[in-house]
Amino acid sequence: MSTIAHGAAATVRRKPLAGAALFVTTAVALAVGVALPWLVPTKIAMSLLAQAMFDALLATSVGFLILQNGRVSFGQAAFFGLGGYSVGVLIARHWVAPEVAVLIAIILPTLVAFLLGLVIARITGVAHAMLTLAVGQAFYEVVFRWRELAKGDDGMSFNLPRHLFGLSASGLQDPAVMMVLAWTILVLVLFALALFARSRIGQIAAAIRDNEERARFLGYSTMLPRALVYAIAAFIAAIAGVLSACYNGYIAPQMFHWSVSGFALIMAIIGGAKFIIGPAIGAVVLFYIKDYAGQFAEYWPAIVGIILVVVTLTMPRGVVGLAATLWKMRGR
Repeated sequence: MSTIAHGAAATVRRKPLAGAALFVTTAVALAVGVALPWLVPTKIAMSLLAQAMFDALLATSVGFLILQNGRVSFGQAAFFGLGGYSVGVLIARHWVAPEVAVLIAIILPTLVAFLLGLVIARITGVAHAMLTLAVGQAFYEVVFRWRELAKGDDGMSFNLPRHLFGLSASGLQDPAVMMVLAWTILVLVLFALALFARSRIGQIAAAIRDNEERARFLGYSTMLPRALVYAIAAFIAAIAGVLSACYNGYIAPQMFHWSVSGFALIMAIIGGAKFIIGPAIGAVVLFYIKDYAGQFAEYWPAIVGIILVVVTLTMPRGVVGLAATLWKMRGR
């Protein structure tokens, strides 16, 4: 393995699980997903958990960008919304088969992100964050004003077909089914990202994050790995958008709004963006805090803001980082 890959392995701050442990952990998590309908007591709780999984996928895509590229994105909602809108519009208009619509809804944002990544990857710092914000808001303005596409700011409802990939599509709007499906997809995504982080390209991407100039000096192309990471993050966000649109049977411009990207970033920070699983944990924690606080306070965003400040000051590595530190102390 090259010098750059060895350097990446040494500088990456999280330690991926050993191969066997990773597979065992994934298998256990998948088994828990199958048992969820018996563990979660009510349909409302199942629905909340399913929606928390959508947030977890979106937060994971933001955290993956931070972890592998060292870049913050305020426009990840663009790919979340593009996935949701693609599947909703294509199914509602009957332009293609439903299965093709789902595939397009996932592939299209990925390709768009890769092409954008070839440009955005060249920009660093605050300018990068502002550019991602501008891209996301550009998508928002298009769908907000283009009423012929999906009724503009009113949004559009759509009905799922009877069958999708040979299975009953009505199950996608059943809380228990969607809860298990979203959980399973999240676990598999986290597993795939863990493998990516351990791979040669993942280590090179991390090395480019830490010292891009040195990577170029050693002869590595820094633009393509960054664009690849950007595309993978968009792929995850698009899956979240497709699941959300199919579950709710509704698409609206708010899916593209910068606040969606902002909350995803907050979730990643609270959970711990330096850990693969951190953003997903942060998404679930913040989702239930937001839901609980909304029942008692009109100004629940202030509560979320206070929590973010406290976590940032007292737990710079997030909830997962704190848990890892406590576990090490316990071992000592």
